[in-house]
Amino acid sequence: MPGVEDLTRTLAAKLLAGEHMLATAESCSGGLIAKTCTDLAGSSAWFERGFVTYSNQSKSDMLGVSEQTLALYGAVSEEVVREMAAGALTNSCADISVAVTGIAGPGGGSASKPVGTVWFGFAWRENLLSEAGLFEGDRQMVRQQTLEYAIRRLIAILS
Repeated sequence: MPGVEDLTRTLAAKLLAGEHMLATAESCSGGLIAKTCTDLAGSSAWFERGFVTYSNQSKSDMLGVSEQTLALYGAVSEEVVREMAAGALTNSCADISVAVTGIAGPGGGSASKPVGTVWFGFAWRENLLSEAGLFEGDRQMVRQQTLEYAIRRLIAILS
């Protein structure tokens, strides 16, 4: 199974081939996806920008996530991640985005949203896709699995 660096190289090749620029909007991953992308030399040719929107206020200020959506559904929700993904495109020059919001732990979980719950949003052209993952392990493991899932899904979307 390929490692994160190999996956990132594959993602880079797909983005370059399609002349796409990527933006990230990250909450629980704290910028890990953007960091991993920009660790690759030459990433400025395909990585446009990253938003680290950890607080609800930053989700509203930087991405245009509705305060009403946050109040009704909570930061870790399909509704919020969809607004995050769309907001990343609206507030950048990218043409594809990935957004993540979740509960990395060790605390913060509930019966309906246990630790390890992560919502993913992907936006491109007229498309908006959202899906949830439930990852096991400690905080670092949840964040690492979030990173890998996001990159794998971006590759699949671009394939």
